Amino acid sequence: MYLLRIDLLKNRIKIESGNKLCYSKGCDSLIKKRENGMSDFLFSINATVPIFLVILLGWFLKRIGLINDEFANIANKYVFKVSLPVLLFRDIATTSVLKDVNMKFVAFCFFGTFIMFACAWCFAKIYCRDKTMVGAFAQASARGSAAVLGIAFVENICGSSGMAPLMIVAAVPLFNILSVIMLTFGGRDNIHGSDGIKTACINILKNPIIIGIVLGVPFSLFNITIPAIPMKTINYIAQTATPIALIAIGAGFNTKAALEKMKPAVTAALMKLVVFPLIYMPIAIKLGFAPSELAAILIMTGSPSTVTCYIMAKNMNNDEVLSSNAIVLTTLFSSITITAWVYVLRVMGCI
Repeated sequence: MYLLRIDLLKNRIKIESGNKLCYSKGCDSLIKKRENGMSDFLFSINATVPIFLVILLGWFLKRIGLINDEFANIANKYVFKVSLPVLLFRDIATTSVLKDVNMKFVAFCFFGTFIMFACAWCFAKIYCRDKTMVGAFAQASARGSAAVLGIAFVENICGSSGMAPLMIVAAVPLFNILSVIMLTFGGRDNIHGSDGIKTACINILKNPIIIGIVLGVPFSLFNITIPAIPMKTINYIAQTATPIALIAIGAGFNTKAALEKMKPAVTAALMKLVVFPLIYMPIAIKLGFAPSELAAILIMTGSPSTVTCYIMAKNMNNDEVLSSNAIVLTTLFSSITITAWVYVLRVMGCI
């Protein structure tokens, strides 16, 4: 009689018969796949749950009176005009993209981003009865945390950052430009026609986030190294962007208003986490992209809605309640959806 048991210390399945001991090589592979799957899930949880907890902290601090609406408004302005532009400047400036430039991959990220935003906009125009939420809905449906989570996720999946930096340079500037255009035409100000085009162009040129990205591009393209003291200062400022923005989201979270707009937020979350990856990943696989490129495309299309959605919606007179709802929902469920996508891609032998 053979006894099959798992030796967790050696990560092998042993088959014992009397004094004989042998190892199943096939089981080594099975256990490794399970370990990788658990590692991806735990990494996703570690990357997303703290975001939700900091939002919850902001909500709690507001409820006990430690912070108020004035703090939330000032925090939003600080993040929008100072820390977030510095964060994106740093991320772009410290990304070297000239070593292994794959123009097919760059084109896919660039035009794929444009098409994704265009689809989100067209759907929002049809779906949203309240036309003042069109811009916020479209932005939350298409704009993910590619810059914030992109490199970290790809490193965990592939062992190195791979093509994530190239994806960030190709897609993130367009994220911001298209978001400004949608929030200009699809917000509460109800701007149309030539006035809308003029306003959108002005908003793009004076948008602090876009300015930060533009300033960072030459550093990336020409591989310019920032001296230690300025770099440390930049890091200090950049590190304040995400926590302050998340606390501001929690402090400004209106439960009643959030419940009223939960249905469009759920729809936006489904588009962000499920629909767009379901459309883009089969195309990317068919085009024969490498594992690191597929991982970067997955983050570009399927990462949770970025906190920038709320900051820009709030500062451009759009629906910040819908934006915050979408951020909370996509953050909560992305650990499941991203892990599921990684599992599917690994089973298919793509990554």
